[in-house]
Amino acid sequence: MVQRTTIAVRGVLLCAVFLLTAVACADDTEIASESASPTPTTSSEAGATADGVDGSFPDVIDAELERSGDTWTLSATISSPYDSPERYADAFRALSPDGTELGVRVLTHDHANEQPFTRSLTGLVIPDGIEEITVEGRDLANGWGGQTVTVAVPD
Repeated sequence: MVQRTTIAVRGVLLCAVFLLTAVACADDTEIASESASPTPTTSSEAGATADGVDGSFPDVIDAELERSGDTWTLSATISSPYDSPERYADAFRALSPDGTELGVRVLTHDHANEQPFTRSLTGLVIPDGIEEITVEGRDLANGWGGQTVTVAVPD
């Protein structure tokens, strides 16, 4: 009986290690909705220091749009030097000029050893008539904010 219990406990522990490893190594996921490079413009959110750095939020430092058939691929470069497994940049989003959310890319793990980092949001639908979008980052603890980048939508 003791031997069966020991084997069962080992099996459960092995499964737990496997699941934790799989989660840690999983790639980031996309929701939504490279490489014409329109010239981005930047703006800072409220709360940034005089040098533009605010440790409360990730900063979007570059973004590019590329048409993919009827949709777009948005590649965003994000700087979040505070990243750790406990707190990190966990998403970025595309906003229309009126603030409508067009798409979100969820980031499922920290990028502490990869700063800055670039990820893409595919399948982004940008309605006709929108000439530019704004890209904003989200912090796991503090929500949306930080430096944004505005990108012209290529013709």
